[in-house]
Amino acid sequence: MPAPLAASWRRHASAAASSSTPRTLLLLVPVLILLVFVLSRAPDLTFAPASAASPHLPARLRPFDCYASPQASPVLASLVEGVPRPFLYSLADLGSLPDRPHRNIARLLKGKRFRKPDISQTIQELLAGEVGRGSGGGVVVDVGANVGMAAFAAAVMGFRVVAFEPVFENLQRICDGVYLNRVQDQVVVYHAAASDRVGNITMHKVIGRLDNSAISATGAKLAFKSNEEVAVEVATIPLDEVIPDAERVVLIKIDVQGWESHVLRGASKLLSRRRGEAPYLIYEEDERLLQASNSSAQEIRAFLGSVGYNQCTRHGTDAHCTKE
Repeated sequence: MPAPLAASWRRHASAAASSSTPRTLLLLVPVLILLVFVLSRAPDLTFAPASAASPHLPARLRPFDCYASPQASPVLASLVEGVPRPFLYSLADLGSLPDRPHRNIARLLKGKRFRKPDISQTIQELLAGEVGRGSGGGVVVDVGANVGMAAFAAAVMGFRVVAFEPVFENLQRICDGVYLNRVQDQVVVYHAAASDRVGNITMHKVIGRLDNSAISATGAKLAFKSNEEVAVEVATIPLDEVIPDAERVVLIKIDVQGWESHVLRGASKLLSRRRGEAPYLIYEEDERLLQASNSSAQEIRAFLGSVGYNQCTRHGTDAHCTKE
């Protein structure tokens, strides 16, 4: 008796499936291997907590999302002059317009480029050595990033950047720079003050000179006594909680108006890396600002010596330190 039509169809479908499955798998395997390879090579720009033992980090200390932030207005930006790799940065403080505009606004109105920030030149000169040695890039950490004068100087050279900036107005301008310099895949920003513990602290914003805002009220007022000061609460986080052990950090720049000792102690594990793997360190060493935050240059040098940074030289008000 001939087999029923339904049974005949099932036998045909089963045979077709058995013959096509190996061929499909053979086609899929190379694709899957390629996908895994690409994902494994993609840079991790989330910079999750350095260890699984840090569940106490609040969600708000995840990297700042520039795309979710309100856009600052107006946007005033131009090219920085006098650096090997030009870049754009946007201003946060516009001065008392129209009577006394910020000096770079005045230059912009005259058709000139922004005046070169010294730290931008320094960063690019130092990183040029890394590029020349063919070291394969790495991470630059910018603590007290302001509007990104160090961060973007590094990013346009191809380095990945982790920036910390607690002042929201400055943070918005960093977001401008991320867009303008096309470095959204290289720059991670934290809306926080780097310190030696996770928590919150009061910061004093100096209106009209946000680059002089400081944790210490005395430090904030040292240079601009007549400017209005506003106290705001900001998050704090240690670098050791953010930078994974496996990340190659080539340079750390710290400019936090006297809070440098706390930042350095919060990076003790990172700074304890052996010679050849420890980052080049730049930090502001202004004795008046340090004393306003109950620390001193001597105390910082002693701490750095304890983690192996035995070679420090002064460049203006900055200290440059390495392990030799």
